[in-house]
Amino acid sequence: MPPTQVIWSEQMMAYRFSETHPMHPIRLELTARLCADLGLFARANLTLVQPGIATDEQLAAVHDADYIAAVHRVSAHPEVPDEARGLGTEDNPAYAGIHEASARLAGGSLAAAEAILGQKALHVVNFGGGMHHAAAGKASGFCIYNDAALAIQRLLDGGVKKVLYIDVDAHHGDGTQSIFWNDPRVMTISIHESGMSLFPGTGYANEIGGPDAQGTAVNVAVPARTTDAAWLRAFHAVVPQLAAAFAPEVIVSQHGCDGHRDDDLSNLRLTIDAQRQNALDIAELAARHCEGRWIATGGGGYNTASVVPRAWSHLVAIASGKPVPLATPVPRQWRDYVLERYGVRTPESMGDNAELWWRSWEVGYDPADPVDRTIMATRKEIFPLFGLDPWFD
Repeated sequence: MPPTQVIWSEQMMAYRFSETHPMHPIRLELTARLCADLGLFARANLTLVQPGIATDEQLAAVHDADYIAAVHRVSAHPEVPDEARGLGTEDNPAYAGIHEASARLAGGSLAAAEAILGQKALHVVNFGGGMHHAAAGKASGFCIYNDAALAIQRLLDGGVKKVLYIDVDAHHGDGTQSIFWNDPRVMTISIHESGMSLFPGTGYANEIGGPDAQGTAVNVAVPARTTDAAWLRAFHAVVPQLAAAFAPEVIVSQHGCDGHRDDDLSNLRLTIDAQRQNALDIAELAARHCEGRWIATGGGGYNTASVVPRAWSHLVAIASGKPVPLATPVPRQWRDYVLERYGVRTPESMGDNAELWWRSWEVGYDPADPVDRTIMATRKEIFPLFGLDPWFD
C-alpha cells in the first residue's frame, strides 16, 4: 500500500464566494465526511495533513507580485474590486479574507509537493485544490491562486526534471497551460469540452506550447454531449503515448468532476464510473513512468452532494492503494446526514451502473465520428514532435 497523504482541514471551507455561488465549500465537507464514513481516512497508510497558508514569496513562484498585492487589497477591502485582475467579478466575487482562503488551498498543494520531494508520501491528494484557471496575473473561473502550478513549480525547483500535468476537468486548464507555456520541463495535457460551447473558450489542438516548448501543451477538445466511451477513447488515444514519450518524474493531475451528466456547468455526459476509471488510469501512468509519484487535486464539480463526494472519495481510495468497488453502498449515515442537513437525496451506490467500454485507437480512425476528428487533430499537431505516428502509434 503506497504511503499516501490527503490534504484536509475544515479551514479550507473558508474558500466561499457566497451561499449561492456554484463553488460552494459544502462539496469539500461532504467529500471529507464520505471518505471518513467509507473508512478511507482510517487506512494505516493514509495520513491527513492540515495545509498552511502559502506565503507571498511562495505564491510569487508562479504569480506576479502586483497581482498578489491586489488580492491582498481586495481581501482587506472587498468593497473595492479589481475587475481588471478578475477580482470582484461575477465569477470571482470579492469577500473579506479571500487571500488567506485562496492561499490555504495553494498551501495544500505546496505541502503535497514537499511530501513528494521529501519522500514522505508517494501519492498525495488535495481535493480542495485544482484551481486551474488562475493565471500568473489574473483570477478567472472561480480560481484565485493556481495551486497545481505552484506544486509543479516547487517540484521543478526541488530538482525534478520533468512534470506531466493531466487535467480532466470539463473546462480547459488554461491557467496552468499559460504559466508553463514556454517551459519544456512541463507537459500540460487537458481533455475538456470544446471552447466552442464552454468557458473559457480556449484549448484547441493548435495550442501546442511556446517556441522553446513546442509540443508540451496538449489539448483534446471533445464536443458537447460526449459520453463515457468516447471520452475514455480520447484519453487513451493521446495521454499514455505522450506520457511514455515525455518520460516525466512526477504526475500532477486535476480531477474536476464537472463533466458528469448531472453537473449543470458543462455539457458532457460522463458517469462516476468513467471518472473512477480515469483516476485508475492516471495512477497506472504514475506507477509506470514515475515510480508512483503522483499529486492529485480536485477542481470543478458543482453537483455538490450527489457527484463530487463520490468522485473524489474514489480518487482518495485509488490513491491510497485500494479502490472502492462501484457497487459499494454509499454509507447510510452519510446519506441520512446529507438529507437532514441539506435536504438532498443522494445515490445509494458509489457507482452509476454504467457500462464502461470504449474502442481503442488500434481499431482505427473513424472520420465520421466527431470525437475521433478531435483526437486526430491533437495527434497530428503533437505526435510528430515526439517521433510518433499520429495514425498508428
